Amino acid sequence: MKTVFRKVAGSLGVLAAALATPLAAETVAIRAGSVITDAASQPSGAATIIVSDGKIVSITPGHDPVTADREIDLSAKTVLPGLIDLHTHLTGDPGGDFWKEATEPEEWGVVVGAKNARLTALAGFTTVREAGSGRDTAFALRRGTAEGIIPGPRVVAAGPALAIIGGHGDVNGFRSEVNELLDSGFNCTGPVECAAKVRLASQNGSDVIKITATGGVLSQQGRGLEAHFTPAEMKAIADTAHSLGLKVMAHAHGARGIQQAAEAGIDSIEHGTYLDEAAARAMKASGTVLVPTLMAFQGVSEGLGKGVYTPVVEDKIRAVEPLMGSLVSRARQYGVTVAFGTDAGVFQHGRNAEELALMKKQGMTDREVLASATTVAAKVLGMENQIGRLAPGFSADIIAVEGNPLADVTVLEKVDFVMVRGRVIE
Repeated sequence: MKTVFRKVAGSLGVLAAALATPLAAETVAIRAGSVITDAASQPSGAATIIVSDGKIVSITPGHDPVTADREIDLSAKTVLPGLIDLHTHLTGDPGGDFWKEATEPEEWGVVVGAKNARLTALAGFTTVREAGSGRDTAFALRRGTAEGIIPGPRVVAAGPALAIIGGHGDVNGFRSEVNELLDSGFNCTGPVECAAKVRLASQNGSDVIKITATGGVLSQQGRGLEAHFTPAEMKAIADTAHSLGLKVMAHAHGARGIQQAAEAGIDSIEHGTYLDEAAARAMKASGTVLVPTLMAFQGVSEGLGKGVYTPVVEDKIRAVEPLMGSLVSRARQYGVTVAFGTDAGVFQHGRNAEELALMKKQGMTDREVLASATTVAAKVLGMENQIGRLAPGFSADIIAVEGNPLADVTVLEKVDFVMVRGRVIE
């Protein structure tokens, strides 16, 4: 019996070793009609991009013969870096039925997320920052897309958001015992406890710390949109995260909440609806970036008066909607850096690129808008040496479109080809 066991164990060991041995890397030649290597560059004309083992090996002019295992003909297309969305919720779909949180298991979020990951990639987004999810759903998607099991973008995952008790990001709208049962375990009160929750998020695998620094529009409470955490709590969160090598993204609407978050050293403000001069100056001074998520308000406004949202939520949507038409221009007036993010999940996944036109409408040039979704967004993630441009050694995150997005960024609303980490998404 022991001999049989040893033989079986030995066979399994050989099999495991075989599975662990990587297959020979496929070399792919992409024949591009024109290449935009980054938002600061002009289209190159015909070029050949060599991809191997998930990375770009070379970009050379023309279509000269090359040695490759496979060729992809994009000779009628403009090829450019994959886009980056800094604010998505892959594990959820739009709707006002908040009660589903009490009826659907967390695992269902992975199923929904797998669907949305593919839609997001096909829309041209090769990297996303997942800005708040269940305890493990976004982490499962992160691994699934990284290993190629799930077709989709690279996922930079926050996991559960840190919130005050009863605030936006906490459970609201149910009986007290149901609220308690659904508690994520990431609420905190006071600097010490908030620092501990940052460490807990880091321990559990968060790539970035998400906090809800102010009230929110879609939560089931009507207490306004101003600061939730105290300045001391926010500073404890920022300092602890930075000590662990993590950045912090803060959902924030009210001006004083935005200002306090910036002064505490928070890295990015998500939404920023009521941004005023004092808040913008604080952001500029601290280098805090604005992720405006204009599509979030476009999406929720489409559901007004249709019974999608509860009355308390409808009132908040109507209050903030007029402010979104000037948010980007207000931020730029004071020199605040604007980076691309949509809040997809509040609206239908796959519509992410519609944010580009909304940013342009508020005074950004086509080139600036493209940069916000590539080089600027990559820098926000601390990944500017890996993604956001096409260059040897960078990840093979590549998309192709008809036309020139530097002349008309809206051509990115229809993407014809997507490659993520060297894998073609279909």
